[in-house]
Amino acid sequence: MGTYNQGGGGPWGGGPWGGGGGSPWGGGPRGSGPRGRGPQPPNIEDLIRRGQDQIRRLLPGGFGSGRGIGLVLAGLAVIWLFTGLYRVEPDEVGVVLRFGEYNRTTQPGLNWHLPSPIERVLTPKVTRVNRVEVGFRAGEGVPRGGGLRQVPEEALMLTGDENIVDINFTVFWVIKDAQQYLFNIRAPEATVKAAAESAMREVIGRTPIALALAEGKAEIEAGARRLLQEVLDRYESGIEITQVQLQKVDPPAQVIDAYRDVQRARADQERERNQAEAYRNDIVPRARGEAVRLEQEAEAYKQEIVARAQGDTQRFLSIYEAYKAAPEITRQRLFLETMEEVLKGTQKVIIDPAAEGIVPYLPLPEIRRQSAPATGTSASPSAPRIQSPSVPQVQQPSGGRQ
Repeated sequence: MGTYNQGGGGPWGGGPWGGGGGSPWGGGPRGSGPRGRGPQPPNIEDLIRRGQDQIRRLLPGGFGSGRGIGLVLAGLAVIWLFTGLYRVEPDEVGVVLRFGEYNRTTQPGLNWHLPSPIERVLTPKVTRVNRVEVGFRAGEGVPRGGGLRQVPEEALMLTGDENIVDINFTVFWVIKDAQQYLFNIRAPEATVKAAAESAMREVIGRTPIALALAEGKAEIEAGARRLLQEVLDRYESGIEITQVQLQKVDPPAQVIDAYRDVQRARADQERERNQAEAYRNDIVPRARGEAVRLEQEAEAYKQEIVARAQGDTQRFLSIYEAYKAAPEITRQRLFLETMEEVLKGTQKVIIDPAAEGIVPYLPLPEIRRQSAPATGTSASPSAPRIQSPSVPQVQQPSGGRQ
């Protein structure tokens, strides 16, 4: 290399292709001319030469010496140790394996483990909510409820009253124990799906179809979730079921029209029953009120009749006592009171038995009729004096009394 550096310049300076420190193609010095004053690129050969000189000073014997091999190994060891650094994200935990066996669990942040092949780390996402669909499959990027593909072999289930229902449901789950999740089950999603389908079939098998199609959905979801969690806990799967959500509970497609007719008939039945109940609630209280009123009237009538009978009895007894004390007077008084009661509303003709040859007649009703208008039109507060008309005398027939 010393022969190429004679005369200065680059590796070709002073050689057969140039001289005087010019360029390899025979040009003048780089500093001469108007273009020589700009920034010059680094000389690669100079950089390589300086690096070789530094290595010679550090390793006088070269890389093949013992010191050189030690430095190389030390550098490789440092690099190997640095490969043990790893980062655990906030939604993850680190599970460190030493020679394939569980060693420890690390928390989110920057951590270190012995580099491979001694230790390695797994970072499952423990806060992410996973979902498993049973009875249907939703397409990627399709909104919920659209673009569904039915899976009849999973969806058709037998109810407690031996009917068939078409059920679609979704299971949501998270990892609660990363060690159990990684080492106790091989296919977590398939395990959750199989256990969820089994639990749902057991719950539906104890439920009548009418309850499953109507108000029993919340009870079915709770029962399936509880049973599924018990199964996964027995497996020690490290999985927690957060929710079981029913997407669809319908009769099979072949009979759904007939079922809807039945549902409409049941709705009509319920409506008629409600109307009858409303009529009953209206008429029964009214009838009860009427019955209570009649009972009260009957009781009042009873009390009135009994009181009147008791009063008549007491009056009869008092009259009887008076009769026993003075029979003639009491008999006369009773006669007069009876005649007064009988004759007070009838027209009367008075005959004087002392008259001879005539029939005296006093028209009392005509006198009353004449006195009534005079009483109503008179301005004087005193009653008017009524003059009795002359009594006509009627000649007795010849066959009369002598």
